[in-house]
Amino acid sequence: MATDHQNPASKQQQQGTSAFKLIIYEQENFQGRCHELTGPCNNLQEAGVEKVGSILVLCGPWVGYEQANCKGEQYVFEKGEYPRWDSWTNSRRSDTIIAFRPIKVDSQEHKIVLYENPSFAGKKIEIIDDDVPSFHAHGYQEKVSSVRVQSGTWVGYQYPGYRGFQYLFEKGEYKDNSEFGAQIPQIQSVRRIRDMQWHQRGAFHPTTEASDSFQ
Repeated sequence: MATDHQNPASKQQQQGTSAFKLIIYEQENFQGRCHELTGPCNNLQEAGVEKVGSILVLCGPWVGYEQANCKGEQYVFEKGEYPRWDSWTNSRRSDTIIAFRPIKVDSQEHKIVLYENPSFAGKKIEIIDDDVPSFHAHGYQEKVSSVRVQSGTWVGYQYPGYRGFQYLFEKGEYKDNSEFGAQIPQIQSVRRIRDMQWHQRGAFHPTTEASDSFQ
């Protein structure tokens, strides 16, 4: 799981997860003790990480969780630098990360359908190969209670402009909002998660997005 930066876990690399790598620093701005991850970790504290102060993603993407065993608020990380907690979230609810796992991105195509009601009923918005910073601008003002991902990997946001709580959507079906980790059925923007394998320039600059969201 988490290891000292100088001594990565060889077993995980042998399992083929070396395509994923991030470094956790216990203090902000990449200071203090550091720990390397090349695969999932359900409890950072049990692995010897006292606190997540900053994160360097060398190969991604990844998703972090507020609680152990991949529960609670979600935070999506792509290749880049995250010097403090408000560079990976602007929900301002929590600065705690307890678990991490890699996100597999194996498709160049992206298609997602979001539905007003549970079990894929009611009005819907269908998005193909695009990022949508505001559902309202596209004429969709309903709640989002269920989601069907036909291809690609996505992250939805509670508010327009990629703000608020984040919800990871991998290929499959989510029959109600509890299945994608939302307490209320509210999503107002969505974007694709695009791995460097397919998109060499990357797709998202978290520091810029986060700073722009503050008033």
